[in-house]
Amino acid sequence: MEEKNNGKTIRAWAMFDWANSAYNLVITTTVFPAYYVAITTNAANGNRVNFFGFSVINTALQDYALAAAYLVMVLLLPILSSIADYRGNKKIFMQFFTILGSLACCSLFLFDEKNVEWGIVSFAIAAIGYAGGFVFYNSYLPEIATLDMQDKVSAKGFTYGYIGSVLLQLVCFIFILKPELFGITKAFASQLSFLLVGIWWIGFALIPFSILPKGSPNAKSHHHNIIKGGFIELGNVWAKIKGMPLLKRYLPAFFFYSMGVQTIMLVATAFAAKELHMDTPDLIQIILVIQIVAIAGATIMSRLSAKYGNVQVLILVVLIWIGICIAAYFTKTHTHFYIVAIFVGLVMGGIQSLSRSTYSKFLPQDIPDTASFFSFYDVTEKLAIVGGLFSFGFIEELTGSMRNSTLVLGVFFLIGLVLLFSLLTTERKVQKKTEFSGR
Repeated sequence: MEEKNNGKTIRAWAMFDWANSAYNLVITTTVFPAYYVAITTNAANGNRVNFFGFSVINTALQDYALAAAYLVMVLLLPILSSIADYRGNKKIFMQFFTILGSLACCSLFLFDEKNVEWGIVSFAIAAIGYAGGFVFYNSYLPEIATLDMQDKVSAKGFTYGYIGSVLLQLVCFIFILKPELFGITKAFASQLSFLLVGIWWIGFALIPFSILPKGSPNAKSHHHNIIKGGFIELGNVWAKIKGMPLLKRYLPAFFFYSMGVQTIMLVATAFAAKELHMDTPDLIQIILVIQIVAIAGATIMSRLSAKYGNVQVLILVVLIWIGICIAAYFTKTHTHFYIVAIFVGLVMGGIQSLSRSTYSKFLPQDIPDTASFFSFYDVTEKLAIVGGLFSFGFIEELTGSMRNSTLVLGVFFLIGLVLLFSLLTTERKVQKKTEFSGR
């Protein structure tokens, strides 16, 4: 078993976030959505595109593609985590999905208005690579950090991710803002950004791949075919979770507020480009501000959780998210969007970091391999993304407005808030019971 709280191992683990967060920022959050909306909006077809013979609203197609990618991961993760748990080789899967995702990003270099299908398929495959690598990355947290350090280490990972992604975003921003300095067009600058993301992703991922432990085999726990066993193991994890009152209450809350959080992060740029007609340089500037604020946000939330408790801080953060959804519906100007975006940055990193560490802290700390438990966590999150993105795209197609979709996300946050209050009550009961039995 690897020594916990080892500084070198923790830094290497955090570098994986540094490597793949560039995808999340450039591909899903800024450059790709703005580039995609720009090249698929024209006088002849408006905002509709032809995708393998189907006419679809461009932004709704992007939402559906991401939803499909995450649905694929929901089906694959139980199988993959079962194999990783059995063989103790989760690092191999991290490597496979990193290569897959980085190559898909590189292939977006060839994406233009003439081959929408190529771009959307590559976009979806990159999402599969990102999501697949992240589940095994997350499962390292309780393996490399003790219970008292998990909030801090989780926040460190997100902080590394934000810093790394901002650095690459700045490089891409220079190409996009001043393409004439390099003798290229603005469209080519966006395509070049996709290529740089792929190279950055695989390049920096070599650091954690060279240092992180491969994982601990747990062959004795498997008595089934590995493919079938993955889903059986997922069922076994759920059976164990039902006997853990805190996790049983936490996961439904996490599911509903994640429907809102993850969807907002994935559609914010498309919303600004389409509803507020913001161009790519403006979008990159505001997203950079979000990332910088998010670095501080993740650290602040970590410190607040140490003082007041994870669940209490999560309740506060979800309340802010509800306000963000309402504000987004009424946003009409660029200035209003900047203000909303700053609040998004403040709570974006905090809620992701706290969600991961809260789940990790609610887990039994003596289990030999955490891949199956974190598979359940990631399946929950990916299902939330599927539901959130599909709902957002469907409401837009139904009503013709992305603004209406933001209100639906507010409802998801509200349900999550109610469930978090229920979790808080349960947590207090468990604490009283523990204190009473310890006397």
